[in-house]
Amino acid sequence: MKFLDIGEVAERTGISPSALRYYEEIKLIRSVGRHGLRRQFDADVLLKLSLIDLGRLAGFSLAEIAQMFGQDGQLHLPRADLHAKADELERQIANLRVLRDALRHVADCSAPTHLECPSFRKLMKAASSRQIADRRSRKRAANSVRIPHD
Repeated sequence: MKFLDIGEVAERTGISPSALRYYEEIKLIRSVGRHGLRRQFDADVLLKLSLIDLGRLAGFSLAEIAQMFGQDGQLHLPRADLHAKADELERQIANLRVLRDALRHVADCSAPTHLECPSFRKLMKAASSRQIADRRSRKRAANSVRIPHD
């Protein structure tokens, strides 16, 4: 079986060797040995690094991703956490759509000032309402996970 050295893994994934060493340090990945001073990895590390990148892109921390891999190196996906992250992303998408529409409107609006434009005012009100709802939701979530004091 052919192993990949750290430089080849870095080249194939775009992840710096220092990040790969850090991932190994926090046990996200594991080298299979060394060839001289260079760490060697099994080819499966490429798939694992893709999963790590996907998790980071979704907004999971490295600690959360490490828990998904577990001590045995197998993938253990916490479905409730994945649903919660998908819901969070859906809220972000909705907020970004409102922001996109507002920016396009501001760029194209022919009103003397944007504050005089009824469409712009509706967009701003919608954005404000979403922000208030998001703050309340985050506050409720934070309050629901508080640890009682002795």
